[in-house]
Formats: sequence, structure tokens, C-alpha cells
Amino acid sequence: MEVGSGKVLVTGATGFIGGRLVRALVAEGHQVRCLVRHPAAKLPEGVERAAGDLLQKQTLGAAVAGIDTAYYLVHSMAGGVGFERRDRESAENFTAAAERAGVRRVIYLGGLGDVGSGLSEHLASRAEVANILGSGRFLTTWLRAAVIIGPGSASYEMVKALVERLPVMVVPRWVYTRCQPIAVDDVIRYLLGCLGDERTAGETFDIGGPEILSYRDMIKRFARLQGKDPLMIPVPVLTPWLSSYWVVLVTPVDPAVAVPLVEGLKNDVICRDDRIRMLMPFPLTAFDDAVRQALGTAPPSVPGTPDGTGPK
Repeated sequence: MEVGSGKVLVTGATGFIGGRLVRALVAEGHQVRCLVRHPAAKLPEGVERAAGDLLQKQTLGAAVAGIDTAYYLVHSMAGGVGFERRDRESAENFTAAAERAGVRRVIYLGGLGDVGSGLSEHLASRAEVANILGSGRFLTTWLRAAVIIGPGSASYEMVKALVERLPVMVVPRWVYTRCQPIAVDDVIRYLLGCLGDERTAGETFDIGGPEILSYRDMIKRFARLQGKDPLMIPVPVLTPWLSSYWVVLVTPVDPAVAVPLVEGLKNDVICRDDRIRMLMPFPLTAFDDAVRQALGTAPPSVPGTPDGTGPK
């Protein structure tokens, strides 16, 4: 069920997901406004720029004025300690501004994880943001994703660096935690699809790739695609908290991001329902193909229409 769309706001427009989504929206002919903290931030041609900061509520009025649907793609982990408070305040400020402006829909990309099952601070914060957005007088669509495979994704960059730099790995118990990784192009397809399908309004959906893998499986398969075969030695006493500092030492990922991400690896992050597959039944990208695309050794798939043949 497709609906005509009005002007679309993208928060987090210069980020890993936001930048790709903005280009795809423009290619599909949508009117796009981007909320950016820095007035000189680089954006694609054809988009409207709105300078503002979600932590400064007085800057948000112009950004949300006249908006039909907003994408909420921001998080504060890169700012270090206290990211949960910043995420909470940002979501509250945005919700209040969107309500005043009469925004009709919000589409939020958050994290997978069973609520109430001892979630890490990172995943609990993602769920709290969803609850704050869901309390607004607009319809919120919450897409819950696990590891996203694509250059620029912190989880992807961590795995890539471990494979490239360590022929021998002393690994903690969390390498056996299950995950359902998804290709970045498939995430963009889902985000675009939610905009065009009113049936997704006000709903929560799990999104993931076609395979459930342990982190050990992902590392091994990533390594095989690069012609490597690292030796992995499990050490039961290496906790997520301790191993996060090991990851910081050997990967280029910002410690402020790496530490909460690794601490969250204790939680299984797999899809518990597949309702969105009935609404958007496009072929999902296999893990190996997603890695090849990220490494530049395979042609990228094309976000757009459900069968992947639309514009990028």
C-alpha cells in the first residue's frame, strides 16, 4: 500500500546509514531536508540543509517545520561516557519538536535485542530511544537491526581489522553469541520501503540477513574471503569488558564506540519475527556476498524497488 510522500527529514544525514539513505531518497525523487550540526557539512546536490543540534531544542523548529516523515538515525556513542543521557535528551527534544510541527511519521533504525534480557547499555539505550519516540503524537516505525555489513559500520570495521591484523586471536566467550548480520544495501531498501508503505506506520520490525551466525563464524568466513585462516583460541575468563580494551588496541574503531559495542556482544541479536518479509519480499544478500561488496570485490546491489532494480 503506497502513499504519496511529503517532505522528508533525515537526521544523522552524514553518518554511515544516513548518507546512503539521503542519496537513495534523492534518486527516487523525494524532497529531502537534512538536519546537520555543522552548516558546512557535505551533502548531495538537491537536498535542503537545516542546521541544528538535537541537544539544543531551540535549534529544531525550522528543521521539522513542514515535514511529513522524519528518519531518526542518530546516536551519541562517539561522544564517550554519558551517551545514554545524550541519546535520551536528543530523543526527547526531537519528539517535542516533531509534535509541535505536526510531523506525521517517524522511522527509526535501532538495535536488535530481547528487551528485559539483561541488555547491554548500548542496546538498552537504543530501546529507550524507541520508547521515547513511540510516546509522541506521530506514528513511529522501529526497525531493529543487528550487525550491518558495509564500509563505515563500526562492527564491520572491527571484524575486518581483527582479520587483517591478527593471525592468532585469543578470543572470549562472546565469539559464540549468535547474530543475524544484514547488508547495508538491504537496510537502505527497508528504510525506503517503510516510507512508501503505510502498513509499516506505528509498527516494530526485526530486520536481518538470511543467515544466523556466531561472531566466530563471521570472523572465519570474513577471513576465508581474504585468503586468511586465523587461529582462534577461546579463553573463558576474557569477559566482554576486558575484551573491549583488547579490541581497542588492535582496531581503528573509536574506543568510545568500540567499548559499548563489544560489551553488547553478550546478547544474542537475531530476528524473532519475519513480518516485514511479507511486506517487502526482496532477495536478501548472503553474508559472503555482503562482505565481498563491502571489500569492493563484488558489484554492489542497488537499493530502491523491492527487487533491487531501483535507483541508487
